[in-house]
Amino acid sequence: MPLIDLTIPEGSIPADRSAKLLDELATILLRAERAPDTSFFREITWTYLHEAKLAVGGRPGGEPRFRVDITVPAGALSERRKGELIAGVHTAVLEAACLDAQANALHVWTLIREVPEGNWGAAGQPVAFEMLKSAAAAEREGATA
Repeated sequence: MPLIDLTIPEGSIPADRSAKLLDELATILLRAERAPDTSFFREITWTYLHEAKLAVGGRPGGEPRFRVDITVPAGALSERRKGELIAGVHTAVLEAACLDAQANALHVWTLIREVPEGNWGAAGQPVAFEMLKSAAAAEREGATA
């Protein structure tokens, strides 16, 4: 049940590219979580795009900066998988913005927030990470059957 909030400077990524980017970010996150890319897991992977005015050092303007906040259940990502996720997000955002990766290396921040067990609710009830792992296993099993 991951959640992705992408904040971009106004007008920095055209609408067609931002729609593709949101889909790509979901794919990258599902891959990092080792969750199957099925309609069920797509349905519980939400992505939001926020366009905002940018100020760098408190001053308007400057080169575009991007923030990707990713919220996942605690334990969903190992340190290695977090590294994969951060690298994939970084590349996808810079490509969508048509920016050079070297010159803009520090212009994408990825913040991963882990929600402790019992603190994520859906359908009016807490969602257990073990339940999500079981659902992933069942989806994988169904895909190979």
